[in-house]
Amino acid sequence: MWHLLPGTGAAMKKLEEMNLVDDFLAYILTVHKTYGEEASRYILECILQRRIRHLTVMPQKTWYGEGPGKHGIRLDIYLDEEDGEIFDMEPDRNHISEDMGSLPRRARFYHAKIDAGIFAAGEGYEKLRNVMVIFITTYDPFSRDRMLYTVRNGCVEAPDLPYEDGARTIFLYTKGTEGNPPEDLRLLARYMEHSVAENAQSEGLARLHKMVSEVKADREVGLAYMKSVEIEQMIRVEGKAESILMLLGEKGPVPARIRQAVQTQQDMDVLNAWLLLAARVENVVQFEEQAGF
Repeated sequence: MWHLLPGTGAAMKKLEEMNLVDDFLAYILTVHKTYGEEASRYILECILQRRIRHLTVMPQKTWYGEGPGKHGIRLDIYLDEEDGEIFDMEPDRNHISEDMGSLPRRARFYHAKIDAGIFAAGEGYEKLRNVMVIFITTYDPFSRDRMLYTVRNGCVEAPDLPYEDGARTIFLYTKGTEGNPPEDLRLLARYMEHSVAENAQSEGLARLHKMVSEVKADREVGLAYMKSVEIEQMIRVEGKAESILMLLGEKGPVPARIRQAVQTQQDMDVLNAWLLLAARVENVVQFEEQAGF
């Protein structure tokens, strides 16, 4: 995610440096009123090596949990092909080993939530749409140096048994070399990780780069980015303050003045210091004294 940047110019500079593996830029390009469908179709056609019919591009699709405390999902790029498949594309630059290791289970959950969200009551199972979840990663999820890992369900005892449930997952590793990836896909993968003019080495990519550049220069996109930065910062600050108060609450009653000071503090350096202090002290009085209240 993005960190708060000082001033409008810095925020815009950060936006200009983004690549298509950054979820904000990928999302804002694919939902753009002028370029969204064209850009999405080009990316899908390079990945799938087939023609894509008319696409309906949905804003970030969210399916909440079935009840309080249940896990929901927010899909980055949700695409509905006319008379065809449903696609979810997820740019993922995550380098947290636990999250990388759980990627297959994340894919399983995404498929389950998408199926539940699109399957209307009373419909027969033969009406269930084909769904493809595509993770675009800058790390190798399976350490085989493949650009494409395509996963589908099958029979363990008889691998050649036809078994078609309409679910596919593709893991696209942008730096993969094994498997003889098609040239247009290899060029796209490089461009998505480093979305600069010198990597737009085909006619299609030159067109895509023009769209990316114009989207980055769009004033409304810049405002949306700055808003997202503000929201992200607010979430980080609130989460840090809650953690501090939770730690202090385990060590005694927290006076209202300290609670208010923590909840209104906006400086992340101060909050980080207070979090370490809250974990170290034995009681709230020590925290108050050492924090300089």
